[in-house]
Amino acid sequence: MIYISILIVIVAVGVYVYLQRPQFDAPSVEEQSYQGKYYQGQFHNVNEVPVTTSDDNFFVGLYKFLTDKTQDAKPAAELPSQKTDLLGLDPNENIVVWMGHSSYFMQLDGQRYLIDPVFSDSASPVPGTNTAFAGSNVYHAKDIPEIDYLLITHDHWDHLDYPTLEALRDKVAQVVTPIGVGSYLTQWGYTNDTIFERDWFEVFNAHQSTDIYVLPAQHFSGRMLQRNQTLWGSFAIVTPNHKVYFGGDSGYGPHFKQINEQLGGFDLAILETGQYSKNWPFIHMMPEETAQAAEDLEAQAVLPSHNSKFRLSNHSWYEPLDRLSEASRDKPYRLLTPLIGQSVRLDDEGQVFNAWWQPLKSE
Repeated sequence: MIYISILIVIVAVGVYVYLQRPQFDAPSVEEQSYQGKYYQGQFHNVNEVPVTTSDDNFFVGLYKFLTDKTQDAKPAAELPSQKTDLLGLDPNENIVVWMGHSSYFMQLDGQRYLIDPVFSDSASPVPGTNTAFAGSNVYHAKDIPEIDYLLITHDHWDHLDYPTLEALRDKVAQVVTPIGVGSYLTQWGYTNDTIFERDWFEVFNAHQSTDIYVLPAQHFSGRMLQRNQTLWGSFAIVTPNHKVYFGGDSGYGPHFKQINEQLGGFDLAILETGQYSKNWPFIHMMPEETAQAAEDLEAQAVLPSHNSKFRLSNHSWYEPLDRLSEASRDKPYRLLTPLIGQSVRLDDEGQVFNAWWQPLKSE
């Protein structure tokens, strides 16, 4: 019995020590209304929606997810990629590079942007879980040039990655985040004067008439058990020549039309499609809703996000791309499906991409 007690103490001490790592730092938010979204000690969506519609508690839900037998939940083979040499790019070339899941590099009108970079092999507080699919994690901090603007949509582990941000710190000139997310970065060594942390529909006046808007999303936040201590959001980058929208994580809602009404149509909308479930229909979009959101935004082109790197839900890894491709037939926008690492030329409307995932599907 004494040995069991000693083992329990050792495990407890080990867990306590592990939880002191910077990844588990708590955010800091000044309590105020934030346009009516902050009350009862946390942020809320404008249209109050549940995170899940399931009656299962957290532990039952986790058990069901871990024991689920979804066919092709992970790729059977290594995913293909086409790794663009970011360090060797012409800085005046307007391109977007998808780095898998929700991570993007962009050059736009002479400025470099990095959105939700996650270069770790896993995106979870528990080591060895939620590991990246083979072939999906091809970029690392050493591959990234100097960044003018780092944008973080929210604090979930698959969007806010401490090892990545620590490695990038000396390469980043300016950070733009929703309320509270910047407080993680200041604890991780970023200086206050490099952090622009704002509410929805507030704008950072960037370089040469470029505006970066912090915009709504219908989602939630939290890195451990306590939720909604920081705000979640999306971004629009508006220059004299381009408009690009990064949707982050979001369920479908009226905010897409609202964003369009304020900022007009977009040259490109990067929208989530993946990690959806019938149990959380309000905080992630089904692919058909992604297609509708693209129309609401009056996007000329759509780049699907939040897929093909991590398994966070119980659908096949390729289903989001299949369903969005079908839902995008005869739509007024171009659907762009590059390989991980492949350059998307923003000014080339004739650039064509193949359904690269099709040959990798099991029979």
